[in-house]
Amino acid sequence: MESQRKSSGEEDSSGERGSLHTWKGYSYSVTPERVLLSRPVLQAALGTRHGVLLVEGGQVYSFGEFPWRQSQVSEVGPLKPVLESALSGQRVVAVAAGSFHSGALTEDGGVHMWGENSFGQCGLSSLTVVPNPTPVAVMDPDTSPPHTIRVLELACGEQHSLALSAQHEVWAWGSGCQLGLVTTIFPVWKPQKVEHLVGRHVLQVACGAFHSLALVRCLPPQESRRPLPDKCGQCNQLLYTMTDKEDHVIISDSHYCPLGVELLAEGEARLGPGRSPPLGLLSSPSEPLLSSHTSASAPGPHPSITEHADYERGRTVAQNGEVLTTTDADISASGTDSDRGVGGAGSRNSPYPDDQAVKEYLKKQSDTSLAEETAKMTIAGASFQPPADSLDLLTSDLIPGVMPVTTSSALNNLVSSCASAVGERVVSTYEALSLKKMINYYYPGIGGVAGVPGGVPGGFPGGPAEVRVRLEESMQGKKSCSTGDIREEEAEGLSRRLSLPGLLSQVSPRLLRRASRPRVRAVPLTPVGGLPEAGELLPSLQTEVWSWGRGEEGQLGHGDNLPRLQPLCIKCLSSKEVVLVAAGAHHSLALTAQSQVFSWGSNSSGQLGHMASPTTIPRLAKLSEGIRVWDVGAGAQHTLLLADGDCYQPILYYSGQQVREGVQDTPQDQTEGYSYTQQPVLLPFCMNLGYVSGVFAGGQSCVALADRNIMGFIASLHELATAERKFYCKLSSVKNHILRPLLDLESLSTALGPASTVLLRSLVRCYSRLCHLTGQHSASLSTNLRRRREFKSLVMLEHASIFLDTYNEYCCSVGNFLVMGGFQALAKPSLEFFGKCPELLQRLAESSEENIPLSDLLVTLFYLPMRHLHEYGRLLFKLGTCFEVSSVDYQKLQDGCSKFEALALHLKRRRKEAEYTYHFWKSFPGKMTDSLRKPRRRLICESSNKALTLQNSGRFSVNWFILFNDALVHAQFSTHHVFPLATLWVEPIPEENTGLHGLKLISPEETFTLLACSSMEKAKWLRSINQAVDQAMTGAGQSGSGAGQRAEPPISRTASYTFYKDSRLKEATYEGRWLAGKPNGRGMVKWLDGRIYTGTFKNGLEDGFGDYVMPSKTLNLNDHYQGHWKEGKMHGIGTYKYATGELYEGSFQDNMRHGHGMLRSGTLNSSSPSVFIGQWVHDKKTGYGVFDDITRGEKYMGMWQDDQRQGTGVIVTQFGLYYEGAFNNNKMQGTGVLLSEDNTTYEGEFSEDWTLNGKGVLTMPNGDYFEGSFTGEWGSGLKVTGSFFKPNLYDSDGDKGRAVKLGRLAVPPEEKWRVVFEECWMRLGCEAPGQGENQRAWENIAVALTTSRRQHRDSPEMNLSRTQNRMLESLEFIPQQHVGPVTMEKYDSIRRYLIKACDMPLHPLGRLMETLVAVYRMTYVGVGANRRLLLQAVNEIMSYLARIFQLVRFLFPDLPEEGGAIPEPSSDPQDKKDSNCADTQLESPKPGRVVSSSALLLPVLLPRLYPPLFTLYALEKEKEDDVYWECVLRLNKQPDVALLAFLGVQHKFWPVSVPVLGEKTEVVSSTKDACFASATETLQQISTTFTPSDKLQVIQLTFEEITKEVMSSLEDNFLWSMDDLFPVFLYVVLRARIRNLGSEVSLIEDLMDPCVQHGEHGIMFTTLKVNTHTHTHTHSIHSMADACTQIPSKCMHSNSTYSDTHNILM
Repeated sequence: MESQRKSSGEEDSSGERGSLHTWKGYSYSVTPERVLLSRPVLQAALGTRHGVLLVEGGQVYSFGEFPWRQSQVSEVGPLKPVLESALSGQRVVAVAAGSFHSGALTEDGGVHMWGENSFGQCGLSSLTVVPNPTPVAVMDPDTSPPHTIRVLELACGEQHSLALSAQHEVWAWGSGCQLGLVTTIFPVWKPQKVEHLVGRHVLQVACGAFHSLALVRCLPPQESRRPLPDKCGQCNQLLYTMTDKEDHVIISDSHYCPLGVELLAEGEARLGPGRSPPLGLLSSPSEPLLSSHTSASAPGPHPSITEHADYERGRTVAQNGEVLTTTDADISASGTDSDRGVGGAGSRNSPYPDDQAVKEYLKKQSDTSLAEETAKMTIAGASFQPPADSLDLLTSDLIPGVMPVTTSSALNNLVSSCASAVGERVVSTYEALSLKKMINYYYPGIGGVAGVPGGVPGGFPGGPAEVRVRLEESMQGKKSCSTGDIREEEAEGLSRRLSLPGLLSQVSPRLLRRASRPRVRAVPLTPVGGLPEAGELLPSLQTEVWSWGRGEEGQLGHGDNLPRLQPLCIKCLSSKEVVLVAAGAHHSLALTAQSQVFSWGSNSSGQLGHMASPTTIPRLAKLSEGIRVWDVGAGAQHTLLLADGDCYQPILYYSGQQVREGVQDTPQDQTEGYSYTQQPVLLPFCMNLGYVSGVFAGGQSCVALADRNIMGFIASLHELATAERKFYCKLSSVKNHILRPLLDLESLSTALGPASTVLLRSLVRCYSRLCHLTGQHSASLSTNLRRRREFKSLVMLEHASIFLDTYNEYCCSVGNFLVMGGFQALAKPSLEFFGKCPELLQRLAESSEENIPLSDLLVTLFYLPMRHLHEYGRLLFKLGTCFEVSSVDYQKLQDGCSKFEALALHLKRRRKEAEYTYHFWKSFPGKMTDSLRKPRRRLICESSNKALTLQNSGRFSVNWFILFNDALVHAQFSTHHVFPLATLWVEPIPEENTGLHGLKLISPEETFTLLACSSMEKAKWLRSINQAVDQAMTGAGQSGSGAGQRAEPPISRTASYTFYKDSRLKEATYEGRWLAGKPNGRGMVKWLDGRIYTGTFKNGLEDGFGDYVMPSKTLNLNDHYQGHWKEGKMHGIGTYKYATGELYEGSFQDNMRHGHGMLRSGTLNSSSPSVFIGQWVHDKKTGYGVFDDITRGEKYMGMWQDDQRQGTGVIVTQFGLYYEGAFNNNKMQGTGVLLSEDNTTYEGEFSEDWTLNGKGVLTMPNGDYFEGSFTGEWGSGLKVTGSFFKPNLYDSDGDKGRAVKLGRLAVPPEEKWRVVFEECWMRLGCEAPGQGENQRAWENIAVALTTSRRQHRDSPEMNLSRTQNRMLESLEFIPQQHVGPVTMEKYDSIRRYLIKACDMPLHPLGRLMETLVAVYRMTYVGVGANRRLLLQAVNEIMSYLARIFQLVRFLFPDLPEEGGAIPEPSSDPQDKKDSNCADTQLESPKPGRVVSSSALLLPVLLPRLYPPLFTLYALEKEKEDDVYWECVLRLNKQPDVALLAFLGVQHKFWPVSVPVLGEKTEVVSSTKDACFASATETLQQISTTFTPSDKLQVIQLTFEEITKEVMSSLEDNFLWSMDDLFPVFLYVVLRARIRNLGSEVSLIEDLMDPCVQHGEHGIMFTTLKVNTHTHTHTHSIHSMADACTQIPSKCMHSNSTYSDTHNILM
């Protein structure tokens, strides 16, 4: 043993880390012993007589006595630890030791236990001892199936163990009330969740011998306090009552519930009538309360302890006949336990938290009479005296003058009722006495137990003390206040009766004036919830300490010696920023972020570090000033503290029992004669251990882990942590001794004024954030020293932005307060508090100057935190020197150092700017100061030295230019003008020509020239303005370091500006992009009258796409325009929604409707009474247009002039009337033709709408006609003067045709929609159709598509599909086929391009196609679906084709003209095959190609126009189709064989067998619809196609199917003749049952490409046409059969033969 002992001071093993030193006691003769292990020790845990060590690599060693190992070595010396081999293969990350058992935690969250297990503390059933580490399953039984809980931390006591899970919940097993479980059956073998802490975020657990501690994060503010109930939950009576006396009002909450205490949902107690509770109060109502009030003083010189002792008062409570002496301070620290009935009953001393304080308050607030009246309200009993240093304990940190918000809605309601009952005088008195503030101090009791002094009448006798507190624990629950005011804790003597003097005459006018003063908003000095951006990166400082278990030594900290069966919050520690808890055998420790140690519990050996009594509440350990503790260890009867000393090497303090050398451990109850400390003593050998990183205690032993200074790295880490702890203590001292007293001054808000008060509030808030961040960081650094001791996990490196932003924000708030003269104004109220000799202020500000003004001292004090940034940089640089220069670690540390140093220099400049600005305002003329002085405004330079003048200014004019960080001010005499820097441009004027040192300044509404006195002065101002503008735009002046500034700010920028001169934009605010002083780009303008424009600008005017909203003055609605602008006016395509409900979609020019457009009139678009679509000129209908008057059921299609029908036109009505002719002055006036539904026709003169007046001819449906003069309105009777003719009697058939040819008096098709095509030509860059450059047209197309795509990207509401997006991208490229000879391949490319272009509405051709479809449907749908419009509809389509083809030939100039031929493709068969395959979609393949508009454009156009067009065909052919359909229906009743025979089909063409469901079936006489079925199905597809070429292709395929079926039964060399073919084809036509075959034939005939009329398709179409004609004009079946023999001669042309026909068909 001796050979292995080495004094730590004798070792010279540099480079070692994690060395372990152990000792006992604190005498000078004690020398720590070094434990030699092969690996560094990471953690140690000590039991009563054994210990556990965790070394690097995850191995575990044990030493000491092991009574649980009977077959092994049961005792091992501390210097010979043995390896726990049962844990080999497991990587252990933490160890714990109880009195006689141990635990280990693996990296996967598994738990291993071993040692004594008599009480189940190892979690293994049926074993009294566990000799080796054994896994213990922590399972959650509430899940299905139960899953394993991952554990983060272990803690062990004497008979129990605790585990902290990854969900931050506590699990317990073992025996005793220290488990915190709701059970009476012990031991608990399996780990169970401590339900009372569910929902809380537990940070740490610790175990004493028979008690437990938990460090818990405070709940968020909205969860921490709940409104208290207004009524009792049992008897439904009011908890608070109000009695109106003659001169005062009594508010009482002394409610007694006769039914007992209720058990609430959270587990609170509820005792029903007739039920005995599980506990009893120790005093009955008949027993008097024995109370004595003594003064207890604590020995020791420490000021804080003395001050605490000065205000403590003894209290004696009868408990089971035993007199226990406690103090009111105990109850204060335990969270007003007297209010909850702890310890029997609470004494009721006063209706206020402190009667003396109330008296002093009233003396200040009111006159003498009111103070005397109030003094009478004191109830018998000593008054509670607050501690002198209570301000140091404040954490609610509120600016005075604001009433804290009470959590009880009942009390608020009661105060309102009180005001109603006694009138205005009570309200005034209530305000004067701050009743609401006093009520908030009170934390009400619950039910009859807590709320009634002396307990419940007929109370519950008997019951042990351990059981008696069960009710209290359940009532505490989650009601602990996490952010409560410490004053609330100190109000333990508050009575339940509040009496208000109500006579208004007793309230002085001065008091009322003070009560009516505006209150300053409360600002918390401790940020609630911490810094949100810090998140989980830094430890929380807003914590609570919860305790439970046995409390006979006061180790629970609740102010009594009672046990707690469930966790209970120690309320007096809830605001102390506890970061670490430790538990000895019978005492407890709490370490705060301010490096203070609170201790409570057994103090038999002085282990609490103080001799103050009682020890049942947390008190500060007695340490010298400047000693900052950052780690603690608690043993059986001693405490070990690790602290900062004069240097950054840690020192050790010991408090507790002295252990005699050579004497074995003594039982705890046999300590007579042993010496002990009365306050912590310094261990003299601590400096020899090296850099201690952690301390541990247990039993009588002490352990320290130390490191040697490796390359200075360990010392640098300790220095960094020490500096941060010292800095945080400094900030806390400033907060407690400077900020809080200043904020409590009554004259503060009056001295500062409203503006500075707001800035002070912001300054306090920023200071609190900085202080809180520093405290979190110091706690994080301390944790790093205790655990990892590495720099990579430092938050200040990984997340430096949190620190930089916080410091930057704080510096900004200090500068703002300084600029506005806040410190100068604060000096006066500060003088009242600090006096003329502010030594405290000088000491905290670290100022050595004498006679320094108080305002300057305050400035120095508040700028003091900026020095710490240099400290950050220095220490990070020092850490960096421990690494190689080329290493990544060195670079990382250097980067961090650079960030903090750069910010420190930047904030130093910011301070100089603020001071410079402050002194400038002191000398600035006072009239303009109020309007120009702003908190964030800083002075850069000014021209008071005549260095800068205005060009062309008057001789006696005064021009003073002041450059701030946000504006340039031009001051003239008593006026000034402000130019915001964000919208200011400066340009130097060349000196070569003028010889002047000029600067040209451009603002949105002014441009002026400044002249400097020299070129140097000019360069200075140019640089200053440019830098100021750049910083104003980027925000570098406020939030950045200012590095990387550009030489000049960008000429294009984003800014906001309000115009004041411009007549068009006066008082309007523009926000958006600028270019050289003018809006340019995307932006938004808002006028004061409500007009808003959002869109693009160019040279200060609206230009491009924009959205414009203009309120209507008469209607409570808006006009809304969305479309294109040019030079500030609506120009181009747009949509205008009028407030009247009208909607215009079309072209604009100069803010007027001009071009093609559609106007819908009516309240709802879906039911508009009228629609006009056509040409507009200068906001009027002029040119061709269609007007649909839905109300009258008329549609006009014709010419307009100045909103009136003028010229030729057509009108159709819903009643079938048709008119075409002349219009004049919006009337039918002139020559016209009128037709009725029954074909009655009038052709002649008109004078009014539907009014005949003049010569004309009236023709009857049967051909009879009148010729002469007509007068009268159509349909109302006509007067005729003329002759009547009956052609059937007097004329031959040749003279009978007097049918009127329609369309002669209508608008020619080429004149329709001219403006639509003109707009398309203009989009291509052509002034007139065909006049322009081809290359420019393609460029315009590309620009339009690119612009539209960008607009779509900015405005997703355009809703382009993904396919259209890809198509749009492909169309942006100019196709190569637009130049050079056109081949078949290029022709196909052109055709594909046109298909894509017409499908894309953003393409000029696509927009043209979209517009044509719209106007066509508008014309021929609805009322326009009149059969007499068919010819015009067909001609209109042909006109479209011709004009679109002109556009196509302009884009592709080498494309042959109409009827031209394209050369045949190359002889390569593969190329020919590909070309033919590409053509089959539109028409039959040909070896060559004849170019025609029909073949090229109809496939694109006709499918869109097909519905209205085919409807017109169906109406025109309605009678013929009906006759045809009747014939088809009759003939289709026949079987196939009968129909074939009837039609004269030769027998050899009859199918013998036909396929049915894949099998051949013989044709019999009853077979129907089976012969030529494939040909029939093919012909039926003619109704599913659109273009004539597609329909002709169907006819060709039908002939091929007929030939194919016939060829299957005949020889191969068979040749068709028309006599043979026609009857067969007639059979197929009949079986196809095409309803509107006549309409199909007419459509093909009208629109068929002329080049195919005499080809194969022409012959086939003629055959179909003859078939249709035969069916339509044959009135009997027999005559039809006869006609079949005559048809071939009609079908054949002079140059065709049967063999030719066969060859074509084959």
